[in-house]
Amino acid sequence: MSESNSAFIPFTRPSFNQETIDAVSEVLRSGWVTSGPKLAEFEATLSNYFGGRPVRCFANGTATMKIALQVAGIGDGDEVITTPISWVATSNVILSVGAKPIFVDIDPVTRNIDLNKVAAAITPKTRALMPVYLAGLPVDMDQLYTLAKQHQLRVIEDAAQAFGSQWQGKKIGSFGDLVSYSFQANKNLTTVEGGCLVLNNLDEAKLAEKFRLQGLTRQGMDGMDVDVLGGKDNLTDVNAAIGLEQLKQLPFYQTRRAALARQYFDALRAELKSAGLESLQLELPVENFTDSNWHMFQVVLPLEQLNTDRAQVMTELKDLGIGTGVHYPAITGFTLYKNQGYKTSDTPIAERIGRSILTLPLFPAMADEDVGRIASGLVGILLKYRKN
Repeated sequence: MSESNSAFIPFTRPSFNQETIDAVSEVLRSGWVTSGPKLAEFEATLSNYFGGRPVRCFANGTATMKIALQVAGIGDGDEVITTPISWVATSNVILSVGAKPIFVDIDPVTRNIDLNKVAAAITPKTRALMPVYLAGLPVDMDQLYTLAKQHQLRVIEDAAQAFGSQWQGKKIGSFGDLVSYSFQANKNLTTVEGGCLVLNNLDEAKLAEKFRLQGLTRQGMDGMDVDVLGGKDNLTDVNAAIGLEQLKQLPFYQTRRAALARQYFDALRAELKSAGLESLQLELPVENFTDSNWHMFQVVLPLEQLNTDRAQVMTELKDLGIGTGVHYPAITGFTLYKNQGYKTSDTPIAERIGRSILTLPLFPAMADEDVGRIASGLVGILLKYRKN
């Protein structure tokens, strides 16, 4: 599927084939539309994908992270080290269990948490590390787990954007501690809304099931008990049916995303050179085609070299029929966090990148010519506003 040159290009769009539509119809006709046999099949298929580790699915990727914290026993007075460049859900769930997020600045190249700065942030209250794999690029997993082992910390991987990503040939989620994924509509694999949590053993999986549905356990035909405070975070069979079909298409999705990303590097460099803007410090992502799943293609705008701001760049791209996104402003700049004493100045790299980062369109249904159109449009705007 491709778009004509005049069509609006959103920054992302999910792909659903006829088989997916038929699978959803089958579930609806079956009469069993909430959590049931399709969910069990989806969880078993995901477990196989992750090398046999237990997997439980949830209504969204926020629930997966919160329940991961609960499974790890993290609560009042505990500290969890994380990154300020993420969707705010990452730190909100830490607050929601009564713990305190500790923000460590990011690496300017990978835009992920700078693991070299983590040790200095560890205190006697630190219980866990929660890295985020921005745009699907993992952190150095060896360094991450060495740190965790040295300081006896749990790791909750916010791999919301990293389904299909790897580390040294192994799937993210097939090793490590607790690994959380989102299946929201813009993800590489979507169930429209949803998520999954990869766990270490069946005891953790059973506890996660309790937290997922009101803390409930059943015995026999009519026995039930509640021994922990749970919520309502189950995934439906409708969502699971979509996920099963998405898994079948994942290899194509991955190949297509990587191909589009390669075209972005070539097109942007060619356009910058053609416009005589080689000295413009437009920061491209890490050119990693082994580990990243290319969930997003993000650039950091050279605002210091421009007579404009990001909002104007986005507006002019929209006028050209090109949708963009911001992923993400620094969490510490939100009023909720400022009111708790957090300051963006404490993580200056995150503050700069959060103010300058721009997500360009990237999804499997994009046409090759869309990349050239986007690169040309962006560089044309940069040329227009370049400071002399």
